[in-house]
Amino acid sequence: MKVFWQRTVLILGLVLMSVSAFAAQQAYKLRVDGLACPFCAYGIEKKLNAIKGVQKIEVDIASGTVNVTMTEGASLDEATAQRAVKDAGFTLRKFEPVQPATQTK
Repeated sequence: MKVFWQRTVLILGLVLMSVSAFAAQQAYKLRVDGLACPFCAYGIEKKLNAIKGVQKIEVDIASGTVNVTMTEGASLDEATAQRAVKDAGFTLRKFEPVQPATQTK
């Protein structure tokens, strides 16, 4: 009986770990051509924030990158990012998923 409970606890632990891994936040790094000023940053933030599930946007004008963090369970596909960047008047050069920074409480 002891072995049964040990296996049950182990299986439950593995299931809970796998569920939390699937619910983790997704983050993306976009390389955007044309970012030159704070007004540019505002324009692209406005278009990206209109996408359902976007939680946080960080624009680095100097490097021409935009980091997008999604809410748990949401994701961003390249076509949607491409459309938002184009609608803001810029060109998407690179789209890559990245590990989101760990948040401290």
